[in-house]
Amino acid sequence: MTAQIQETYVVDNPDQAKALLNPLRGEIIAQLAEPASATEIAKAINETPQRVNYHLKTLEKVGLVKRVGTRNVRNLIEVLFQAVAKSFIMSDALGWTNEAIDRLKDQSSLAHLITISERMRKDALTLLEHSEQDTAIPSASLQTKIVLPTEKDRNTFLNEYVALVKELAKRYQTDTSSSESYNVMLSIYPEPNGGTRNDNENEG
Repeated sequence: MTAQIQETYVVDNPDQAKALLNPLRGEIIAQLAEPASATEIAKAINETPQRVNYHLKTLEKVGLVKRVGTRNVRNLIEVLFQAVAKSFIMSDALGWTNEAIDRLKDQSSLAHLITISERMRKDALTLLEHSEQDTAIPSASLQTKIVLPTEKDRNTFLNEYVALVKELAKRYQTDTSSSESYNVMLSIYPEPNGGTRNDNENEG
């Protein structure tokens, strides 16, 4: 059932490029090196099948994923999708400036921030509903503010931030089939009102 797909796909269509710059769609297409259904992808990225299906239709419309088959699951027919390639690169022929690409990435990241905020809220409510009254749920949160006055400061901080998180995740990455798995969602964004007050860190 697995179709032959390209190793690398050069994106020279603006509609395809815009679709790929959406972080959630990026997560979805990363799951599609092999055929998968909306339900399978939703489970893998901890998202709702309805939301995944909506974005799959967009990716299919612009030609980045294809329907490669169907299967019966509990008397229901699931559609299987697969990406057209294992990796994607933006073509210089798009004619986009680095500034334009960065702006689109920023807008997409903010949209993704809303998505993961909704996901965290939904998961927290589910854990509370299913937990016993006197049972502690292992969880933690951290909030702080950092002053980054220049673009160089912001880029340096972000690069170090990503590197440290990757190193920490790699250190504790074990068998993914274990039932004791935890979601880790990190975010950074500018103060909406431009404030620079540095609050104390809050952890719980």
